[in-house]
Amino acid sequence: MIQVDQKKEAVLLPIYGSMVPFHVATIRTVSSQQDTNRNCFVRIIFNVPGTPFSPHDSNSLKNQGAIYLKEVSFRSKDPRHISEVVQQIKTLRRHVVARESEKAERATLVTQEKLQLAGNRFKPIRLPDLWIRPVFGGRGRKIPGTLEAHANGFRYSTTRADERVDIMFGNIKHAFFQPAEKEMITLLHFHLHNHIMVGNKKTKDVQFYVEVMDVVQTLGGAKRSAYDPDEIQEEQRERDRKNKINMDFQSFVNRVNDLWGQSQFNGLDLEFDQPLRELGFHGVPYKASAFIVPTSSCLVELVENPFLVVTLSEIEIVNLERVGLGQKNFDMAIVFKDFKKDVLRIDSIPSTALDGIKEWLDTTDIKYYESRLNLNWRQILKTITDDPQSFIENGGWEFLNLEASDSDSDDEEESDQGYEPSDAEPESESENDDSDSASLVESEDEEEEESEEVSEEEKGKTWEELEREASNADREKGNGSDSEEDRRRRKMKAFGKSRAPPSSSIPKRSKLR
Repeated sequence: MIQVDQKKEAVLLPIYGSMVPFHVATIRTVSSQQDTNRNCFVRIIFNVPGTPFSPHDSNSLKNQGAIYLKEVSFRSKDPRHISEVVQQIKTLRRHVVARESEKAERATLVTQEKLQLAGNRFKPIRLPDLWIRPVFGGRGRKIPGTLEAHANGFRYSTTRADERVDIMFGNIKHAFFQPAEKEMITLLHFHLHNHIMVGNKKTKDVQFYVEVMDVVQTLGGAKRSAYDPDEIQEEQRERDRKNKINMDFQSFVNRVNDLWGQSQFNGLDLEFDQPLRELGFHGVPYKASAFIVPTSSCLVELVENPFLVVTLSEIEIVNLERVGLGQKNFDMAIVFKDFKKDVLRIDSIPSTALDGIKEWLDTTDIKYYESRLNLNWRQILKTITDDPQSFIENGGWEFLNLEASDSDSDDEEESDQGYEPSDAEPESESENDDSDSASLVESEDEEEEESEEVSEEEKGKTWEELEREASNADREKGNGSDSEEDRRRRKMKAFGKSRAPPSSSIPKRSKLR
């Protein structure tokens, strides 16, 4: 039977009547299936040196003439045992891979100094009942811990012995304190120079926080009145709890700032920074929209994970892309002084925040450009790093001003074309003004006559007058548009008479007309 040795991390396979051990690290995949005859099959594929997914290792180079087993398949009529074996192999393999990856990551870490615990000189500064992000590994129940400030660093620990993190003061690059206002948490955030391990995760950002309000979902769906005494008391309790948590965090921050103000920490230049909410804007730095807030030295987003911490002194330029008329959103591309780092993009920023971002960039002395399209920054940075001398000789970043200069020249041409009619319009208005002013010196009789003519023209006809004209037009058999002389000639031709009608009839008809 196939057996799994958990202690030795090996799988024993029966081959030619002998139990042959294989370390679980040599197994790439394991799977099972069942046919129509209820026969179960186990298929194990090994990591064979020389394949694309398994390059040569040191052991394969020593035994170059060896023959490696690539795949084995076993048949069994016990499906229960087969499923147990497959699950045990997968679980053991997952555990070994996680351990080896953690070991490889720890090998790349920069060695930190040892934490000097606070002795008899002073007691450690404590802040209890905190949660940590990233969280410790394990599937057990999460428990809060306590953050303590010692002689040369912080220590966060829980009641479990394996859940402990040390953060040295010398490894802290930026420290932030963000009290809860519109958010659900109050937090302390540390952005580090070098990576550390939190549980089995390698990270540069460590955060300690407290939820100021409990997230409660009403299942009944009944609406409660805003004047409900219980509801008012609950809101008051939440406000009091939030204020108390913010005050506790503020007291801890003030005491740590006093500690960092001592002479032995002058070279570290450490102080808790606080985000400036009035300068914040919404954007998408990774996959979800978040509220991004500047500080005195950074641009941060500390609520949603993954966190965003950009040091302003490391920024080379900022390019605002998709900026134009009719656009509801625009993008921000942050280029770092280290051209080997990828350009950071913050997408879908509302256009209403454009003026505020420009003003903030001006106050921080960060050069920024605008473009109507998104640029291929990976290719641009590759071109710069391949030949930096020609990049400097060609004017540096001024190539980003080409589109702006073209648009400026177009605007100047349009303004030149529109300059003449804009001058002509005031002339016409001045002429109208002159005519109006000239009319003011005319006689009063002419003004009265003009006003009477205008009033008669503007006056509308009544329904009785319109009906009278329509009936007169029906009585006339000739064309209404013909003149009186044409009607008279047609009548004379029809009756064969050479005499004209009485002259008195014409003025009578004209009076009727």
